[in-house]
Amino acid sequence: MTPNRVLLTGTAAGIGAAVLLPLDKPGLGWSLTAVVVFALLRKVRPAWAVLSVALFAVGAFVAAEWLFVLSAIAGCAAASLAVVGGRTATGLALGAGAVPVSAVRALPWLARGVKERGAPPMTRPVLATAGLLVVFVPLLAGADAAFADLLGSVVPDESSGQPIILFLAVGLCTVGACYLRVSPVNLESAAVLDRTVARRDWMLPVGALVLLFATFVAVQINTLFAGDEHVITTADLTYADHARNGFWQLLAVTVLTLGVIAIVARRAHLDSATDRKWLRGLLGALSGLTLVIVASALTRMWLYQQAYGFTVLRVLVSACELWLGVIYLLVLAAGVRLEAGWLARAVVGTGFATLVGLAALNPDRFIAERNIDRWHETQKIDIWYLGRLSDDALPALASLPPDLRDCALAFRRVEPDDWREWNLGRQEARATLAGLNLGACRR
Repeated sequence: MTPNRVLLTGTAAGIGAAVLLPLDKPGLGWSLTAVVVFALLRKVRPAWAVLSVALFAVGAFVAAEWLFVLSAIAGCAAASLAVVGGRTATGLALGAGAVPVSAVRALPWLARGVKERGAPPMTRPVLATAGLLVVFVPLLAGADAAFADLLGSVVPDESSGQPIILFLAVGLCTVGACYLRVSPVNLESAAVLDRTVARRDWMLPVGALVLLFATFVAVQINTLFAGDEHVITTADLTYADHARNGFWQLLAVTVLTLGVIAIVARRAHLDSATDRKWLRGLLGALSGLTLVIVASALTRMWLYQQAYGFTVLRVLVSACELWLGVIYLLVLAAGVRLEAGWLARAVVGTGFATLVGLAALNPDRFIAERNIDRWHETQKIDIWYLGRLSDDALPALASLPPDLRDCALAFRRVEPDDWREWNLGRQEARATLAGLNLGACRR
């Protein structure tokens, strides 16, 4: 790829982002921009590219901004991995941020190449055209309101600096991606670790941990999954104590155990069949017991939410714990043949997939629906919290009785979107609001 071609590719991607991307809210334009950039780059790793587009597409279906921010960050990381790849944990960590870093490194190379080869033939007419449009478009838009409305339906607000920011950010990242194809980097060199730990050095501590976990599971077997009955029949035990006092400790155990397994699996000797047998057996047992603890933590959090209500934080933490459970299943699969070359990619990929799955769940609507179900059973509801949820929750909140519904939706307005801001959640919310006759909140 020559510097001139890189310059043209970056310019095309920047223009596409300036036209398509709605910077201030989730919308269809985010996934369209990702498709345009990948089409311009051509040679990318398809699995990571598909995940990136799926993560950006969250903005077209879910209105919850907190979820879209997480998905957009993950989408950028997946896009970078689509360009550079990565096999090990170190390679994936470095690869997730390689494109924006390379954008800075590419600028001197790009400047030297353009200087040596001369600017592309179309550079002067393109710059002249851009200069004329910058001068005359604002003048004509200010002279006629109808023309200004037509212009606003086609391009972003020309009075703001958003198009310039988007052009520079996406254009430079695309230049960085092209530069990585011209000058590939080795992201795996720092990830080589020698297997220096003999069996006698790791077998005792890991075996002790297995024994500890087995004892914990055996002692708690009647309470781990007893559910409501255990809370009701135990003196001075509330749902809050049962979930909060146990969930966070079990979550910490899950994460720390994963670190222990990673270190032992990476550094232990595999010189003999006996070494491999003990490693497979002890780490498999540790992973299996930890899966029981993961299930216990999820059960506790579910009971807590059933009793005290669902919130964004509780659902998000539950999703993270569920992802950790998936990781342990992957660890068990890798341990069958003691072959984990694919494991790091699977962990990152399932993490991205968990975010897409969370978006498919539509968490804000799910939270509203579960809390409404709880209200039907207990007549307890935090209507002010539900009223602060995103527009995704609006169709569910509309099913409440008028006195609760009017308070939940007091002052709720859903602004219209243009084509690049289109979002299914906001569209359904607008349609729901249009069919309601809201009164004043009397609470």
